[in-house]
Amino acid sequence: MLFLIYLGIFTAFRIATVICFKPGNIGLFELIPAFWLGLKYDLRWIAFILVPIAVFPLFPRLSPFYSERSKRSWTLYLGIITLLVLFFYGADFGQFAYINARLNADALIFAEDPKESLQMVWQSYPVVWILIGLFGAVLMMVWMFRRTHVDIAEKNVNTHMFAYRRSWHLTTILILGWFMYGFLTLKPLDIYRAFDLNDEFKSNLALNPLQNFFTTLRFRDPDYNTQAKKYYPQVYQFLGIPATSKSMPAYDRLVHPGSRALESQPNVVLVICESFSMYKSSMSGNALNSTPYFHELCRNGIFFERAFSPTFGTARGVFAIVTGIPDVQLSRFATRNEASVNQRTIINDFVGYEKFYFIGGRSQFNNFNGLINNIHDVHIYEEGSYHVQNLNVWGISDKNLFLQANSVLATQKKPFFAIIQTADNHRPFNIPEEDSDFVTRLIQPDTLKKYGFDSQEEFNAFTYTDFCFKRFMDSARRSPYFDNTIFIFTGDHGVEGNAAALYPKAWNEQRLSDEHIPLLFYAPALLKHQWRKETVSQIDILPTVAGMVQQPYLNSTLGRDLLDSSMDAA
Repeated sequence: MLFLIYLGIFTAFRIATVICFKPGNIGLFELIPAFWLGLKYDLRWIAFILVPIAVFPLFPRLSPFYSERSKRSWTLYLGIITLLVLFFYGADFGQFAYINARLNADALIFAEDPKESLQMVWQSYPVVWILIGLFGAVLMMVWMFRRTHVDIAEKNVNTHMFAYRRSWHLTTILILGWFMYGFLTLKPLDIYRAFDLNDEFKSNLALNPLQNFFTTLRFRDPDYNTQAKKYYPQVYQFLGIPATSKSMPAYDRLVHPGSRALESQPNVVLVICESFSMYKSSMSGNALNSTPYFHELCRNGIFFERAFSPTFGTARGVFAIVTGIPDVQLSRFATRNEASVNQRTIINDFVGYEKFYFIGGRSQFNNFNGLINNIHDVHIYEEGSYHVQNLNVWGISDKNLFLQANSVLATQKKPFFAIIQTADNHRPFNIPEEDSDFVTRLIQPDTLKKYGFDSQEEFNAFTYTDFCFKRFMDSARRSPYFDNTIFIFTGDHGVEGNAAALYPKAWNEQRLSDEHIPLLFYAPALLKHQWRKETVSQIDILPTVAGMVQQPYLNSTLGRDLLDSSMDAA
């Protein structure tokens, strides 16, 4: 009976995943292999849960039918296990809704910033009702366990009956052991079997979140094995590293100003935009025209339509931009690793420049301050530095962040390099009541889905980003620094979703939309318009802007100056 109860729970959640998240282009019959493999994963974890109940009753005093005390102990065990199972499945369901992926050890990243993580969950989801439902389900399951216990006890005279049938326990243990090894499999069952299905949704559907989470725990520790030396000849050619470095792996190259370098010591404002996904924007041709103002900026700047973040995640994106090195620690942010957070940055080669970093919330989140402090003498503005109220867990609104940053930059007498990191295009997707001039648009749900948006709230937050860009640039144009400033806008990462209406199917199948972002260099008085189609990366941003300035810089990154014509043949 217990076996059937847990099998019912696991199967119900898998069916719910199909109902809530199944892509429209996958038929139900196509999911049969995923359900079959998922059954094997479920049987394994049901076996882990039930094997103590099968093993310990081999000793009569440990049987749930030996005494009232043992009955309470086993009921408590089942109640705790059920709570954990429902918690894992609930967290898994939330993660699937958030990033379309099963729960894994990456979720522990959020535990490193518990304050922001808990506040985000509280402000984004009906936490009270979720907890009520969770504990209600556990109480119902405990009642079912007790009822089952009573039914079985009535069919047995005393505990000697269980001792007489000890062979049944041994048979049960053998069957559970078979399930733990892998039901009807020749090799031990592991999570990699799911990826043989060759479809992201089918693989995720098959995976059991308990299996996925505990298996990926071993990937939490960084792996320092590298193939860099093996592939150095290709890297050397791609980056245009001087020939003197060819015989030994080296990445440093001193770059002198070129003929196109600006002698006016232009200011630099680098805007890192939260979840600024290219396929959701107007620049992709999206029919919802969510960012018309930014699209107009792109028509008057140097715009790269195929820019990518090296991987997914805000901290990883900021790390790649500031250091010029991809963050490849997939289960932990490089900003959280003492061995990797201290890096050189090209920003320090902007000699004579004041350096600024603006963030609406706490710079301690994801240890951004640890990364940003690699910038010499940087001035950090964060929660508590502003004279406006917080909007939500991420601090002040993006509009106020832009205006506060502009008020500081407008008073500068020296050239400056400023980083502004936004956050509003993120759950809980709040729009400030004070911005009554921001006009929301009501879009039909099927149209939202077709063009990549999961909800009306997400669409409004995305269009609010465009509103904030306009308010910022309008205020900047009225400031004395505007004409001699290079504005750079880029996403910290993209967002997984349905890009089928705009891009080839690889964008969905390979999750390229997770990392596809806009990249714009905008300075109408300094730069001529270009709409570029080559594939570029966040790690190219600092080498490119440094190449615009009349001063030498040391490039020790894996990035390239995208406007250096000598790189075309590389």
